[in-house]
Amino acid sequence: MKPVTWGIISTANIGVVKVIPGMMKSDRLKVVAISSRKAANARRWAALLGIARAYGSYEEMLADPEIEAVYNPLPNHLHVPLTLAAARAGKHVLCEKPIALSAKEAAELRKAPRGIMIAEAFMVRHASQWQAVRKLVKKGKIGEARAIQVFFSYFNRDPKNVRNMAGIGGGGLLDIGCYPIAVSRFIFEDEPKRVTATFDRDPGFRTDRTVGGLADFGGGRHLSFSISTQTAPHQRVQIAGTKGRIEIEIPFNAPPDRPNRFFVQGMEMDVGEWIEMPISDQYQAQAEAFGRAVRGKEPLVWGVEDAIRNMRVIDAFFRSEKSRRWEKP
Repeated sequence: MKPVTWGIISTANIGVVKVIPGMMKSDRLKVVAISSRKAANARRWAALLGIARAYGSYEEMLADPEIEAVYNPLPNHLHVPLTLAAARAGKHVLCEKPIALSAKEAAELRKAPRGIMIAEAFMVRHASQWQAVRKLVKKGKIGEARAIQVFFSYFNRDPKNVRNMAGIGGGGLLDIGCYPIAVSRFIFEDEPKRVTATFDRDPGFRTDRTVGGLADFGGGRHLSFSISTQTAPHQRVQIAGTKGRIEIEIPFNAPPDRPNRFFVQGMEMDVGEWIEMPISDQYQAQAEAFGRAVRGKEPLVWGVEDAIRNMRVIDAFFRSEKSRRWEKP
């Protein structure tokens, strides 16, 4: 496959620290440019990462005819506007999660030119441990999957951090609460029928700093999760079935330099097995999968319509905060 040429919109931390280094491990793609509103930032990161071209504006980079695809890790309120700008410039777009601030805004992406591919960057769906766990669940390794339990947290009270700016899409549910929603839809291969949640908001930032959510998928299946932007860092996922359970050790920030593990247990409490996956980088796998879709080697499994469905669930959780009742996505 001819390598896909990429440009990077912005020097956001998630991009320069995790995503771009993962991408640059691959011989199936080429990161040829990076852009920033400040040319000095673009030049600095281009030099540090070994990227050939640095642009002092996003528009200038989008006009580069060599670039076929772009990665958009801008703050949440800029995801849809810049993704559409890139699409109209003829670029395929891998956009960071959440793809929008609401399902209504995400639906604007349907206006992208025909033939342009747009995907939400939920890298976990391409991670080796998640792929393996999904296969085990489908094969009935733990019987019928009934419950998924997620905990995901970090501590950040920096007022200058975009995650703490309510007006531009900050807050816990959009930042990390989207992960329990995405992975439960991934494992159950279904959509929740109704959701409800409890919210605690920072009195200064007005962002949701702790959220407890419950999603009913019907048929006795549910997701329960707790996420927080102001508690000690931790993450775990449990998937419980009628004949066993699976625990994913580091489900979201899987290290790219050592084996990722998950634990499989049957009906006996003290008997189980840790399974180690070969060392891999989920960001590399994500970009390569997107590239294969761009080249027509395989379909784009999770495109705009999937992203809209994920946003509908997030919207329903926010409505539940106000109504204090179950809400339908």
